[in-house]
Amino acid sequence: MRARFLSAFIPLALAALAAPALAQAPAMPPVPGQSPKPVAGEKAPDFKLVDQNGKTHSLSDYKGKWVVVYFYPKDQTPGCTTEACTFTEDVFKFRKAGAQVLGISVDDEASHKAFEKALSTNAKISADNQKEIQEHGLPFPLLADPTMETAKKYGVLVSRGTMTIASRDTFLVDPSGRIAKHYDVTPDKLDNHSAELLADIEALKAKKG
Repeated sequence: MRARFLSAFIPLALAALAAPALAQAPAMPPVPGQSPKPVAGEKAPDFKLVDQNGKTHSLSDYKGKWVVVYFYPKDQTPGCTTEACTFTEDVFKFRKAGAQVLGISVDDEASHKAFEKALSTNAKISADNQKEIQEHGLPFPLLADPTMETAKKYGVLVSRGTMTIASRDTFLVDPSGRIAKHYDVTPDKLDNHSAELLADIEALKAKKG
């Protein structure tokens, strides 16, 4: 009886010990061979990418402004939709703060255009902003990185099963073109991420001033 008890108990005990380690393991391992994520004080890697309307954008185009470079995994997925909606609702606050929002994923231009169309009827966006998107498009660019080179430069390319995508990371770039702050945007931070960025921009401006 004692032997049977121990034989049943030991696997359960080992599983219990392993559980914390599994919980702490990264859900999406980074792709080998890419650059490390840039940290505060480093020059932000430049890029040249096309948006949902075929217009080319470079990070250097926005020198002299604060820039929110936010990487996201996939167009039209729940978390990415929430993030895009909050940035849309707060876009005038970012403009008032002298900041430009740039979204980047490894999806192509056509996928971004379809995402823009889907956002134009999303209930998380106010009726006025839905109308603005329908008439004038999303109020910030969604940049296509199908070659994944920009994601590699920022160290955010990860593997999820058979898919290779960008992780949900945001880099706040200061007017001189350097990284001011990096954010690892976990699901619990999505709803308040836009507000957090706005608060940090004002705090950093006050500190520099």
